[in-house]
Amino acid sequence: MKLYYAAGACSLSPHIVALEAGIAVELEKVDTKAKRTASGEDYWQINPKGYVPALQLDNGELLTEGTAIVQYLADLKPESGLAPANGTTARYRLQETLGYINSELHKSYTPLFKPDTPDAVRDERKDYLRKRYALLDQHLAKHDWLIGEQFTAADAYLFTVTNWAQHVSLDLSDFPAILAFQQRVSSRPQVQSALKAEGLLKAA
Repeated sequence: MKLYYAAGACSLSPHIVALEAGIAVELEKVDTKAKRTASGEDYWQINPKGYVPALQLDNGELLTEGTAIVQYLADLKPESGLAPANGTTARYRLQETLGYINSELHKSYTPLFKPDTPDAVRDERKDYLRKRYALLDQHLAKHDWLIGEQFTAADAYLFTVTNWAQHVSLDLSDFPAILAFQQRVSSRPQVQSALKAEGLLKAA
């Protein structure tokens, strides 16, 4: 399998999940502005959506959307515990949480990365994000992880998205449980490996 990614983008989430599950994936970096891969291919021809992540399966099919990709990868190695079994309440909790991160956090960051976004819109989006983080902070003050008692694909996704706060000057100091969560995830060996592979962390 091949994972198309951009350093530090939402594709970091399936990258982490693959490593946590012990699944070997080939990495292909994408220039998301030029829409070209590191090997020189036109990314539009690979993924008509134009963004990452995208996972090329061994049968040649292309799977897109990070929330689908992380579940696919986790289901390849159910013993990893990265996604609860299909049909269980815990699995629906995972999907509920992935959906929340995707719609309420991930997409709210988008205008903050655009240089032409008006200051009023930036302030509104930051206020919105802080309200959404407050709910997660309450949960993480009582639990180490988002779903059950172990690290799952939802944790990889929240970690990835929350890393963006530092790049858009979003102050999360009012959320100590979120900050502790970020530290807890970043200390995981496979997360460290993913960060190093994407050039986000210097090798020791």
